[in-house]
Amino acid sequence: MRSEIDPSGQSGKGESAKATPDSERSLIEKVRRAQIIEAAIDVIAARGFAKASMAQIAERAGVSKGVISYHFAGKGELIERTVEQVYEGLGAFVASRLAGQTGTAAWLRVYVGSVAEYMSGHRTQLAALGEIFTHFRTDDGDLRYGIASSERIYTHVEEVFREGQQRGELRAFDTRVMAVSLQAGIDDMFAYWVTHPDHDLTAHARELTDLFWHATRADSRGKS
Repeated sequence: MRSEIDPSGQSGKGESAKATPDSERSLIEKVRRAQIIEAAIDVIAARGFAKASMAQIAERAGVSKGVISYHFAGKGELIERTVEQVYEGLGAFVASRLAGQTGTAAWLRVYVGSVAEYMSGHRTQLAALGEIFTHFRTDDGDLRYGIASSERIYTHVEEVFREGQQRGELRAFDTRVMAVSLQAGIDDMFAYWVTHPDHDLTAHARELTDLFWHATRADSRGKS
């Protein structure tokens, strides 16, 4: 249940709150939610998922715990919205890079490269995601972001590979196996980079792209 505190941290019962236009209140709420999410990212990345308390997140955001409770039903919802916000930013960045690209070779290069480019400038987000994916569990004790949560990504990559096969660019192979393998390669690329911060992420992305292009492309002599 939400408290009777407005997004600015003041009581929601005063006349000034009533006089605030709905559009302005909506914008204030959006900004406040983003501020809290950014604070959650910073705290989780710095302290780890288990030690990141709502009190610490509130302190980092410069608000009270009551303000967080106004915007989020609990830590679970805050974490889920945090993951969504990170992926929305990443998705928009990758989509802008992929716009106008044609052919599987170009798609592979831009897809892997743009994901690496985005995360290279968002190391704190990457660290927070790693903590969340490793430790955030459902009420049943299962990982909240396990293999099943990647289904949408697998399906999209499968479609790209199938279209490449239909165009004759790619050889015959199991598109699900290749999609899962590509995503595993990307995940491991970031895991290695987090452990070895001086590792050349851009060069790693290029090598990964070449690896999967050579593994999937149709034989130049017309054989698959």
